[in-house]
Amino acid sequence: MESQVSNNRNKQQIIFAVLFFVILIAGIFYVKWWPYYGKAITAASTHSVGDSIIAGVGAKSAGVSLKTGYTFTIAYFLSVWKALVVAIIVGSLVQVLIPVRWVRRYLGGTKLRNTMIGTLMGVPTMMCTCCSAPVTVGLSKSKASVNSIMAFFLANPLLNPATLIFMGLVLGWKFTFFRLIFGIAMVITIATLVGKLAGQKRVEVPNGVDFDPTEEDPESLLKRWWKAFYTLIIDSIPAYVVIVFLLGTFEGVLFPAIQGGLSSGVLAILLFALVGTIFVIPTAGEIPIIQALMALGLTGGPTAALLMTLPAVSIVSLALLKPVLSWKSLGITAALVFAFGLVAGVVGAFVL
Repeated sequence: MESQVSNNRNKQQIIFAVLFFVILIAGIFYVKWWPYYGKAITAASTHSVGDSIIAGVGAKSAGVSLKTGYTFTIAYFLSVWKALVVAIIVGSLVQVLIPVRWVRRYLGGTKLRNTMIGTLMGVPTMMCTCCSAPVTVGLSKSKASVNSIMAFFLANPLLNPATLIFMGLVLGWKFTFFRLIFGIAMVITIATLVGKLAGQKRVEVPNGVDFDPTEEDPESLLKRWWKAFYTLIIDSIPAYVVIVFLLGTFEGVLFPAIQGGLSSGVLAILLFALVGTIFVIPTAGEIPIIQALMALGLTGGPTAALLMTLPAVSIVSLALLKPVLSWKSLGITAALVFAFGLVAGVVGAFVL
C-alpha cells in the first residue's frame, strides 16, 4: 500500500515538473528564442540590432529631464514587458510546482558544482537582469543557495548566447570572445564571493517545512500559487517603475558627451564602469549604445567597461532582489561588478 502511494506521489511530481517546464519553455520560446532568431538574421544583413534606447547617447548632455524619464520608461517597458510577465509567472510557479528538496539537491549547496548548475540554467533563459530577478527570487524562496541564485542571475544577461551572436555580427567577434571570457569569470567569481562573504537573508518556506506540491490539494495549491504570484508583482513592479523612471530622468547626466577627454583614459573607464553598474537596459541593449558611442570616438577601455557592467546588474535589478538578499549581499554584488568593469576596461584598452 505504501509502495502504491509512493508511486502515485512520484507520478504527481513528474506531472507537476513537466507542466512547469512546458510553461517555461513555451514562454521563453515566445519572448526570446523565436524573436531572437529573426533578429539575428536582420543583424547579419544590416549589422545593427536597432536604435539605442538612449536617444542621442554620448552626443550631448541633456541634463535632468522628466520628459526624458517618461520617454525612457515607456520605451523600456515596451521592450521588456512580455519577458517580465513570463519571468513573474515562472518565478511564482517554481515555488509551487517544484518540490523544495529538488531545488535544494541541485541548487542548495555552496560548492562550485551548485554555482555551475545555476550558471548553466541561466544561459538558455536569456533574460535581461531585471527579468531574471523574479525567477531568482522564486528560486531563493525554494531554498536555493546564494551562490546558485547569483550565478543564475548574472549568467542570464552576461552569457546570453543570442546577445553574443548579435555582438559578433554588429560590433565584431573579438567583442564576443572578450565578453564570453570575462562573462564566465564574472559569473563564477562574483557568485562564489557573494555566497561566501555576504550574510544571507533567510527566506523560509511556509510552515517551516520543505514544500512538496503532491501534499497539497488543488485548491490549496492554487491559493499558494496566487500568493506567490501577486507577492512577486507587489515586490517587483512599483520599485521597477519608479527606479526606471528616475534613471531615465538622469540619463543625460549619467551618459554625458564623450568629447573633450572622456572618450579614453582611466577617468573614462571609471565613469563608464560606474554608469554601467547603475543603469538599466533591455536584453542586448548595450550593443546599440556601444555602437553609437564608438562612432563618436569611444575607445576600447571604456567600451570594455561598459560592455561588462551595463548588462550585468542595475539599481533596478538589485532592488528587485531585496526580498531575498541582504543589503550587504547586494552591495558586494554591485562592488564586484564595478571592480570587474575596471579590470575589463584596463584589458580592453589593449585588446579592443
